[in-house]
Amino acid sequence: MSQSIAANPDRLLPADPGTRSIARDLLQRVQDLPIISPHGHVDAAVIEHNSPFPDPAALLVSPDHYVTRLIHASGVPLDRLRGSAAAEPDSRTVWREFCKAWPLFEGTASGYWLRTQFSSVFGLRQEISAETADASYDAISAKLLEPGFRPRQLFKDFNIEVLATTDDPLDSLASHAAIAEDPTFHGRVLPTFRPDAYLNIAHPTWSANVDRLVAAAGDGATGYAGYITALENRRRYFVDHGAVSADHGVRTPATLKLDAGDAARLFDRARSGQATAADRDDFEAHMMYQMARMSVEDGLVMTIHPGSYRNHHEPTFNAFGADTGHDIPFAVNYTEAIRPLLQDFGTAKDFHLVLFTLDETVFSRELAPLAGFYPSVYLGAPWWFLDAPDAMLRFRSAVTETAGFSRSSGFIDDTRAFCSIPARHDASRRIEASFLARLVAEHRVSEDRAHELIVDIVDGSPRRVFKL
Repeated sequence: MSQSIAANPDRLLPADPGTRSIARDLLQRVQDLPIISPHGHVDAAVIEHNSPFPDPAALLVSPDHYVTRLIHASGVPLDRLRGSAAAEPDSRTVWREFCKAWPLFEGTASGYWLRTQFSSVFGLRQEISAETADASYDAISAKLLEPGFRPRQLFKDFNIEVLATTDDPLDSLASHAAIAEDPTFHGRVLPTFRPDAYLNIAHPTWSANVDRLVAAAGDGATGYAGYITALENRRRYFVDHGAVSADHGVRTPATLKLDAGDAARLFDRARSGQATAADRDDFEAHMMYQMARMSVEDGLVMTIHPGSYRNHHEPTFNAFGADTGHDIPFAVNYTEAIRPLLQDFGTAKDFHLVLFTLDETVFSRELAPLAGFYPSVYLGAPWWFLDAPDAMLRFRSAVTETAGFSRSSGFIDDTRAFCSIPARHDASRRIEASFLARLVAEHRVSEDRAHELIVDIVDGSPRRVFKL
């Protein structure tokens, strides 16, 4: 197979010639629009310092759990793909393992993104394979050494206008401040408040995190009151440094309204180490309610990412840590779980709540109806295991007939892999063009209206939903 399929102008577009022609025109309408990335995990320091990227394996393989998990499933031990406490594998050896496993990625989203990067970002013309491993490693290494292949120049070349990071509540945001004050840099790099390790009492460092939080921002108060004050203060600090959203990676979308006394008693039990599993769930659910209250007050968009069973394989977690490929989705209930929050804030003025899921069965059954009634609720784009071409088409089919196009967030790349950002956004634009082209071909939407819709989906929605 030739690498040229990554450069085929009709990739991901409908197979039917008539529908494909419509999709081509729609894609052309948005192909050159700037990238708006309101949720992702690129480190702001990468942009601030404009440092060279590492070697090919460290950039494209070892840190990417999308990649390493599938190779691991084929029988390759993780210590041959990524570093552990015991040893760091040789970069070229890791790359050879990846190239040998490349056929495993046919048909996967990772394979599509990587193939697009190899062609459009790194200029590779040969297909990745065991035989071409050393040649491709050398070619990418040479590219990484080019003066123009630095984060800031790529930010410009990728046509990124807005890039949001994900940040600890106690981060100084010094990198964000330095970027914002740099007159030579013209993009926007925005922090995002991510308080998971301060809200989830099951987190191994929760109590120590709370100590640091209250000491730094509790205004001298202690206990639950100091804790809430400190969270409010740090959120305001993020707003002052350009943040537009607060993101929450929670086990479930459960929300719970407790009075201050009950919440304080639950907090104290957790601080003394006496909290039960039920207490853990109740406290996290209550803090999701509190985060919504704070978003209504400070204006931060609230995004919720539930439904992942984190660190499913304990031996792998013990050896390699979190985010190493063994997080597994499970079913969630949104309708009942989110109701306590929506009772008080679902119609609050200017409150924006973006709901994501790893359980696509809730798209049409729960999320689209919620977004079709509550002014605050927006549909988060397909995320993680669902950010793949067919899954993105299923999302559009599942939600549009109930919620239309205006209630969705726009595409969210949610990635640490900086060089994959244009490939991911390009794939999304092709999928939106394909879906709209079918509606036009079926005479369900006029072609003129489809051209307006795709611009709003790609550009208008993320600006509107994330208050950009």
